[in-house]
Amino acid sequence: METIEVKTNTNRMKKVMFGIVVLFILCTIGLLIYLYPFASSEKEPYVNKKYSILLNGKIQDQALIEGKNIYIPIKVVHSGIDDSVFTEKQSVIITTNQKVIQIPINKKTYFINQKPVHAQQPIIKNMNNQLFIDMKTLTSIYPIQTKVTKHSKIVWIEKNNSTYYKGKIIDKKVKEAYLKLRTTPDLQSPYVAVVNKGENVRIEKQKKDFYLIRTEEGIGGYIKKKYVVKNEQVRLTTKTRPEKKSNLQMNVPIHLTWEAVYTKNPDPAKLPKMPGVNVVSPTWFKLKNNHGDVTNLASKDYVKWAKKNRYHVWALFSNSFDPELTKVALSNYETRTKIINQLRSYMKTYQLDGLNIDIENVEPKDGPLITQFVREAAVYLHNDHKYVSMDITFIADGNWSEFYEREKLSSVVDYMIVMAYDEHWGGAQTAGSVASLPWVESNLKQLLNEVPNEKLILGVPFFTRLWKEEMKEGKLSVSSKALSMDQANAWMKERKLTAIEDADSGQNYVEYTDAKTNAIYKMWLEDNLSLNKRAKLAANYQLAGIASWSRYFADKSAWLALQSSLSALSNK
Repeated sequence: METIEVKTNTNRMKKVMFGIVVLFILCTIGLLIYLYPFASSEKEPYVNKKYSILLNGKIQDQALIEGKNIYIPIKVVHSGIDDSVFTEKQSVIITTNQKVIQIPINKKTYFINQKPVHAQQPIIKNMNNQLFIDMKTLTSIYPIQTKVTKHSKIVWIEKNNSTYYKGKIIDKKVKEAYLKLRTTPDLQSPYVAVVNKGENVRIEKQKKDFYLIRTEEGIGGYIKKKYVVKNEQVRLTTKTRPEKKSNLQMNVPIHLTWEAVYTKNPDPAKLPKMPGVNVVSPTWFKLKNNHGDVTNLASKDYVKWAKKNRYHVWALFSNSFDPELTKVALSNYETRTKIINQLRSYMKTYQLDGLNIDIENVEPKDGPLITQFVREAAVYLHNDHKYVSMDITFIADGNWSEFYEREKLSSVVDYMIVMAYDEHWGGAQTAGSVASLPWVESNLKQLLNEVPNEKLILGVPFFTRLWKEEMKEGKLSVSSKALSMDQANAWMKERKLTAIEDADSGQNYVEYTDAKTNAIYKMWLEDNLSLNKRAKLAANYQLAGIASWSRYFADKSAWLALQSSLSALSNK
């Protein structure tokens, strides 16, 4: 009997303990349900300063308020509205599609296309070595609008065509933890504000099962999608309309050839027929000094000849390939404007159709100066209905390539002409092609990542280099000289040589050993074979056309060899 009682008591105790454990678990679950969600209660301020600027969905900086006038930092304009805003010691320059706006610092008068405009207060202010610009002036230039929110005092800047969806917080009983706007799409992240049931909001984006919403006070944060009703999309329209692009485009593929003019122009009566050519670019203008004077070699007789043969004339302007001269001359607005005004005057006098800008050999750090000069020049030239093209190199290191801001430049000019030659330049210590076909294509592919194909013109060489290799004092000496197509053919004919196709370069190649001196001569030819291949490259990559350096080096066959590219490009 005693044994049975012990067993019965033991069973009863087990049942009691089991019941206690179950009750504890149920109570814990109930408590967890009551306390859920395990959301962070940490709050962070959305803005730390009064009149913080909201732009592109982010708090950028702090505005300056003077009475009813709002000023925002120029650096905010540069980073969030227009990265082409250019700052100098005495002024800020803003370029639009049709205007060059120079705004002197701490002055009431500014200039639009060199004409004065008077304001009631300074447009640009220097406060503690930081530049601020008047918001009213800014909204008259750019398609933006601004307001200061009532309670949070956020300066809210919005751009034309920006979009969002109207939203509304659900009008149901919801725990406050769900109505907190989180810094990230996660309930465990800190919150910046609490929205109210039925409150109108903007829905700016979706991430996971959260919306990024913004209140009418400009405060933004993440909230679960199920607590927001999504309504129609809204596209913002500002009072100031975007200016139309002024870029010009020819309705046919371009075949441009440069006319190298160093001291005097060629006699038009002796110039050859050039089948397929529709643009000539004589090298007439160049930067003379750091005061902004421009050397002029233009010829009315040449223009008359060109017009008679239905050629556009895009005169070339160069920086004389002098890095220091270029830096000094282009470092200030007044000198840049002087250069541009002279070029405009010459173009009007000689009835030119466009300008070809050839700026080379510039320190990489001075690249923005070149970009700014081209921006300003393009505005005026486009307003004058003139074409603007610019010569560039393939992407490489050094002064002859690094300074080009190709992507920015291509958005400003009508055409960019890549000088696709000098793979092996005259002073190279290794003989090689001026521009082998694989080298051209490889570099072209890389360049097209930065320059749109419809704006890019492929430059082709009409010259070759005759290389000479000889032993001098036990060392190999390499030298070269440039030959025209006729000169190269005459050199081969004199020696009764026949070129053979070189698979590596894609060109015809000739080699000759002088029996008397043992000097070895090598030449990669520009002829029908190479020019046809270059033309096909332009067609295959759907480029805007071709340009040849230079007319002087060409023989009669060159124009016919390249003319095929025009028909191929016409069918693109």
